[in-house]
Amino acid sequence: MSYEPRLNSPATGVIITGGASGLGRATAEAVAAVGRPVSLWDLDAEKASSVAKEIGDRYGIVSQGIAVDVRDPEALVAGVEKARAALPTLGGLVHAAGVVDTDSLDGLTAESFDNGINVHLRPLALLAKALLPDLGGQRGSAIVAFSSINATLGNAVNPIYSAAKGGALSLVRSLADRLAHDGIRINAISPGMIRTPMMQPSLDALTEESFTQRILLERIGDPEEIGRVVRFLLSDEASYITAAEFVVDGGNISSQRT
Repeated sequence: MSYEPRLNSPATGVIITGGASGLGRATAEAVAAVGRPVSLWDLDAEKASSVAKEIGDRYGIVSQGIAVDVRDPEALVAGVEKARAALPTLGGLVHAAGVVDTDSLDGLTAESFDNGINVHLRPLALLAKALLPDLGGQRGSAIVAFSSINATLGNAVNPIYSAAKGGALSLVRSLADRLAHDGIRINAISPGMIRTPMMQPSLDALTEESFTQRILLERIGDPEEIGRVVRFLLSDEASYITAAEFVVDGGNISSQRT
């Protein structure tokens, strides 16, 4: 029995969708800080490459930044192939790419619904399948899917986002049963109100207090507070955790404050 820190184990490479900004970038920084190679996927090729180089130089790790549209199944396959070629090994996947709808039910269309599902939900299943040989071949492999507290809380503003994030929780539980046969763990993280580019417009439009009054810790979270939890879930520190949801919201869901 050993209690030595294991955040840097395994040392395998990690693919991070949406890795060039927001919570994806925070995750990339966190895993790179303990020596894990990263492949950052983003719609913007230049941004992905620039952020990957910055992170690689800062932490002295192998890094890659490529353009991948996660809505395109063929692009996912090509991205996996590029990551295999660039990183020494592949032992982790974080699906952090995301978009948010704000048109409520009134503005919902078939196209917008498909877009939300094809960003948040479908890529998780397709990537888990595509990466099965890689992850199954590396000890300690793990997947982390981004859900949200919106999967639990009712919110009229973004029904597509909420539905997709709820689906991610169910998909994680289903995949966990299958992936366990190959020694692969999979968990979900549900962030609360975190200061990211995606949330900034809401913070600008409303007072910050309108969000923090319901949060027990009385503040908006920082991206690195999410990145650290994802890093833990990808590491051997979490070796007996699978099919779980980690809520990181400063005490928002449990709050009865008004």
